[in-house]
Amino acid sequence: MGSGASRDRHTEGMVERMTAVPKGRRRAGIFAGLVAVAAGLVFVLAAATASLPGSNFEIDASANLIQNDPSPSLDWASASVVPPAQVNKQDTPSGQNDDSYSGSTKEDSICPAATTGSIPNNKSDLLTFGAYVESEVGGPGFLNLFWRRVNDPSGTTLMDFELNKSSTNCAGSPNKVRTVGDLLLEYSIDQGGAQANITAREWGGSAWGPAIPLPGQALGTINNVAIPANQSDGLSSSPIAARTFGEMQLDLDFIFDEGSCESFGSAMVKSRSSDSFTSQMKDFIAPVPVNISNCGKVIIRKETDPDESPNATNFGYTKSFVSDPVSVNTFTLQDDGSKSYDVILGTGYSVEEDVVGTGYDFDNVSCAASTGVSPTITDELVEFDIDSPQDILDCTYTNKARGGIVIEKVTNDGTGSFDFTSETLTPASWALETTAAGEAGLDSESFSDLAPGQYDASETVPPGWNLVSETCSDGSDPQAIALAGGETVTCRFVNARERGAILIQKTRKHAAAGEGDHPHAGVDFTISGGDLQADIPATTGSDGTICVDGLLLSSFAGDYVVTEDVPAGYVSDDAQKDVSVVAEGSCDPGAETAEVSFHNTPLTNVTISVDSQVDGGTASVIECGGDPVDTDADGDGSLTVPDLQPTAPAVTLTCTVTVDP
Repeated sequence: MGSGASRDRHTEGMVERMTAVPKGRRRAGIFAGLVAVAAGLVFVLAAATASLPGSNFEIDASANLIQNDPSPSLDWASASVVPPAQVNKQDTPSGQNDDSYSGSTKEDSICPAATTGSIPNNKSDLLTFGAYVESEVGGPGFLNLFWRRVNDPSGTTLMDFELNKSSTNCAGSPNKVRTVGDLLLEYSIDQGGAQANITAREWGGSAWGPAIPLPGQALGTINNVAIPANQSDGLSSSPIAARTFGEMQLDLDFIFDEGSCESFGSAMVKSRSSDSFTSQMKDFIAPVPVNISNCGKVIIRKETDPDESPNATNFGYTKSFVSDPVSVNTFTLQDDGSKSYDVILGTGYSVEEDVVGTGYDFDNVSCAASTGVSPTITDELVEFDIDSPQDILDCTYTNKARGGIVIEKVTNDGTGSFDFTSETLTPASWALETTAAGEAGLDSESFSDLAPGQYDASETVPPGWNLVSETCSDGSDPQAIALAGGETVTCRFVNARERGAILIQKTRKHAAAGEGDHPHAGVDFTISGGDLQADIPATTGSDGTICVDGLLLSSFAGDYVVTEDVPAGYVSDDAQKDVSVVAEGSCDPGAETAEVSFHNTPLTNVTISVDSQVDGGTASVIECGGDPVDTDADGDGSLTVPDLQPTAPAVTLTCTVTVDP
């Protein structure tokens, strides 16, 4: 709680502010003059509208709620649709359940207590309270307030408007917790009077300070005639009786210290039993939220993509604006962090992210959450003006984490060296070499500290190899890798060695089928060599051919050996041949194959026989170009010439048989 001396210091400061001469007012002369009377101020109006200079809000000589002057003038009926809209609050209905202050409650009570049913509806019984903060370019603007009560009691009309900085509820009270510098605006109109005497008091910590008149800084009026229901802005379904509606206006320039920021977040209205400040408080309408300030706000937020966890990276900023409390012009933020400043009204302000955290790149800054500010954004620099207390610059800087790309090389069989190129990665070319088939022989190249964006990698497939697959862990095409912030994308290139096929063609001579060579079915062959772990058997079909595929190219495996199992009764031109598989192929129709041909010739056995009809009667000698054969004792015998191969145009065998009687 503050001391009497502290209250005096607060009061002195407010007196200096509230007796200052206003400068640069826009609507000077809108009313004729102000005449100070005694300790307060009575306003003598020369026109129907008595608003303070610079305000567009109508405070009427006979208070009403409708707009009487053309735009940009405002009144309660039109202000309700102009952002920020006015705040209205109804009192609880009159009667036993109507809330009010407890007996003996005074304005200096720390937390005024409430009760119900203690307000007669003919004694300062409130109905409605309204507040509208009018903005002003280059200044804090104007506070406009209204009250409405059940009827016009005899005597002085007394209303107290309380403005609080704190939003904390006071225990056991409808009021907010009072803070040093809170304001109490006393609104009093003598019975039959038309203009209010407005004074102000400042809370010093334990009590309200002395009343301070507000010449040229505040005014208030009351309706001297009934307000038709259709002009009541929805406050009443019947006419509002004379002297039951009042309004006031306060120039907010005069409650703030130049160069320092203050704000009030709530306002309420109260009635008193008499014009004595120490008299008992009666009815109240609980606080409503307001935004009364002489400063705007700047909020800078930090986001990273993706979210950093834990948050450890610092991003640096430099600001150029005046804040209260005074702050240094550099600050740092981490992911999900923010910095908020109360900013003195001014122009040519800026904020810039000039230190990008390690491993990150600036992505964008969005000020879409701002209110009343139209900043100019150039890369990381935001330039703006704060020329109204309602101005809020709310900007979020987003940075994307750098990522990485890993290029992997796997071969399904064998080993090899493979060249890669890229138009976006550094280095632009590299080689990977597998040391074994599968995962065991994997080789890779890693690229780190990459800004989010699109990258590419391509393999130059060497001769004899096929690129079986090229896939990336995020689903990207390796030629268009979409690297997101903080992401590591792994792209794998899988190769397999090319394989080919051998087509065996088997023909034979066969007189019964006609002249020339003919397909020879059912002949068995064996393929060996190459990288084969076991021989492959093959048998010709009805067309005299057989195809064997899946054979590794000879450039990797060496040549293959095709061996014929020559059928009985035939002679082969060459029963074993070496075959080189030099190109990829298969046994599919039209596919490329390595062809090898085998040709067989059928053999003929020729036998010359001698049969002596009389046993032992003759003796003969048979000779067919080789050793002669003599007949046996019976004169019988034979000579066989085996495996005669036909030749073109024919084979002639000459034999001599000598018969000796």
